Amino acid sequence: MKTPKDKMQYKMIVLDMDDTLLTDDHKISDLNKKVLLEAQAKGIYVVLASGRPTTAMTAYAKELELDKNDSYIISFNGAVVSRAKDDLVFFEQKLTPEQIHELYDYSVKTKTHIITYLDDKIISETDSEYIEVEKEITGMVHHKVPSFKDYVDRPAVKCILLEDPAYLEPLEKDLKAAMPHLSVSMSKPFFLEVAQQGIDKAASLALLAEKLNIKQSEIIAVGNAGNDLTMIEYAGLGVWVDNVTPELRDKADLIVSSNNNDGVAEVVQRYILNCHNI
Repeated sequence: MKTPKDKMQYKMIVLDMDDTLLTDDHKISDLNKKVLLEAQAKGIYVVLASGRPTTAMTAYAKELELDKNDSYIISFNGAVVSRAKDDLVFFEQKLTPEQIHELYDYSVKTKTHIITYLDDKIISETDSEYIEVEKEITGMVHHKVPSFKDYVDRPAVKCILLEDPAYLEPLEKDLKAAMPHLSVSMSKPFFLEVAQQGIDKAASLALLAEKLNIKQSEIIAVGNAGNDLTMIEYAGLGVWVDNVTPELRDKADLIVSSNNNDGVAEVVQRYILNCHNI
């Protein structure tokens, strides 16, 4: 673990959204918003990095004025990087139809649900309480199709396998072994996310940092789950909020208050605004 340095001049803070920046009711707290606006006023880049589709992030980006501060959004777990002010895509990497069909076959074999995203819709062949969660989180329309493989005949950014957490957890290792040519990570206990090989939040963050001429040591990353681990380990200061997945607690430099208790604000106040009376 790196030793957090209060005097380090950080230039970017990268934030996971669900269960990190957002409260459990999917809102940005007043304090989190206030300090993130103050950080941007000091010239700090605030970047949102989520498994969410881009369209499910843009309203939050505007609320934080990322569009006015020439900042960026890392969506689909790193498969897309876009500029907040005009949605210009800086980087994009998709799964091929053949890879998606391979994942579909795996989902049938393992009796899990599978979704992907086309035309700003959630695509699946089945219904599930966990697909309902994704609908609620993203605000996207769910398009149920008669045949997933027939409908998904073009590249898509990612897939998610969904099932009860106790059932899904052991499948993460199994899927990684079965498909080492893909990138697999758990974003929620019931969401097993799959993207193109080499795609994760850290890889896309590294591309963005290079574009903006920001050093790895000048970046703070804050998250709570397995799909955040690569960026937590990559950043100069990697931070978990207190509601982090338990087995990951020792993988960051710092643990702050939970997503419901302004953990993000705690980081910003101490390491960017240099307020030590918190």
